[in-house]
Amino acid sequence: MKHFFTAILLGITSYSFAQTNQAEQINKGVYNRLEFFINSQMTDSAYNLASDSYKQQYSLPKFTQMLRQIYPLGRIKSSDITNFEKGTATYRLDFDNQAYEVLFATDSTLKFNTLHFSQLNEPTADKNIAEKPIETTVTSKAVDKEDFFIDSVANSYLKQQNTQSLAIGIIKNGQSKTYFYGETAKGNQTLPTKTSPYEIGSLSKVFTAILLSNLVEEGTITLDQPISLFLPDTLKKNADLAKITFQMLANHTSGFPRLPDNFDKVKGYNENDPYKGYDKKALYSYLSSFKNKKTPGEEYEYSNLGYAILGDIICSIYKKPYEQIVREIIFKPLDMNNTFQVLDPKRKDTFKVYNKEGQEVTPWSFDTFSAAGGLKSTVEDLLKFVNAQFKMPQSPLENAMANTKLFTFFLPPDTDLGLAWHMNLLDDLTFYWHNGGTAGSSSYLALSPDKKSAVIILSNTAISVDDKGKSILDNLLHTK
Repeated sequence: MKHFFTAILLGITSYSFAQTNQAEQINKGVYNRLEFFINSQMTDSAYNLASDSYKQQYSLPKFTQMLRQIYPLGRIKSSDITNFEKGTATYRLDFDNQAYEVLFATDSTLKFNTLHFSQLNEPTADKNIAEKPIETTVTSKAVDKEDFFIDSVANSYLKQQNTQSLAIGIIKNGQSKTYFYGETAKGNQTLPTKTSPYEIGSLSKVFTAILLSNLVEEGTITLDQPISLFLPDTLKKNADLAKITFQMLANHTSGFPRLPDNFDKVKGYNENDPYKGYDKKALYSYLSSFKNKKTPGEEYEYSNLGYAILGDIICSIYKKPYEQIVREIIFKPLDMNNTFQVLDPKRKDTFKVYNKEGQEVTPWSFDTFSAAGGLKSTVEDLLKFVNAQFKMPQSPLENAMANTKLFTFFLPPDTDLGLAWHMNLLDDLTFYWHNGGTAGSSSYLALSPDKKSAVIILSNTAISVDDKGKSILDNLLHTK
């Protein structure tokens, strides 16, 4: 965009019509940036495009309130200048089902000083877009603002090319709702349900961190113990492993890279199912010669490898497979009956997953990396899990879950880390979140204990749902 403006400024001529055309193009250039931020629901970034004079008239809260009336309309599908006079452009905007008119003007600093939305009493011009099936579990005949907002967020995701389905669960002030959109397979016109299993990817790390916290609760380990104490004797010789603690594995400050350097060198490696063949033997081979390039505990680097090591140690302590441990300690007590590691091919509600290009891909299989990203779950089960986070801890499991949310590390500029959880502030409210992604799925979970509110989004497409989850959480926390 910077080069775009430079090209315009270098092309100034003495002709008035050229000057007018130039001013219109500059206006359009600034507007295009604003439209991108509105479609992405990036309110702060949109506000930063405003001039000082505009900000004097409209504070950020007031500007935010205005855009919250626009976001439920969905994405701006098209925008055209219908009039340009005295530096002010009139744009026609087509949303999913409604047309708006916008007055927009910029100043000499390439900031906007005029922004005014008004609704046109006519539908959107584009009526040729094929709709995917949409359903919500709300029984009221009149759709309230909250449901309308979530529908608009879901629709804006599904309007993107190559997306397929969404399962959304929310909790607001302790009350749960679920919403379902799209297709479980391309073209089958079948909605997901509350028990449809999705790959949740790295959301699995939250459950692994709870297993770690449970070991602390039981008195088996402490977070500051070196992991080498629980590794085979052949690995205890590696001094670099002796400097890494359990807490460092769980908050990604161990110094381990995202993946080991022998990850794609194991026998039978398949890039379409990359984690399947990486076993304990390959992991220990890597650890035997590991040399840490960082000082443990001082720097954050997100590491699937760290959680694979953590899962391996947990399995060694309990002398059980990962899936059995997580089922016995977490899923069974919380009545999470449809959360598991291995997909049952006999299930009728399993469905296809797609990459960012819309191509069907293989659901990932896991061996040693199960603890890092191997779980599958449902909206119903994850709502049960989130509700358990809101309870006053009384049982050992509840204490273990609560302790994963305690501060362990600060990640600039504004993120605190617990065990797996990332923690941020939304105004003065703390919320905890984690996301996940595989070759064909994406997930997002965020919760605010103070408001007993949360959002869960599951997709069978690799296109991220993070921004959609954040916008829904923001809406839940700022509407009555």
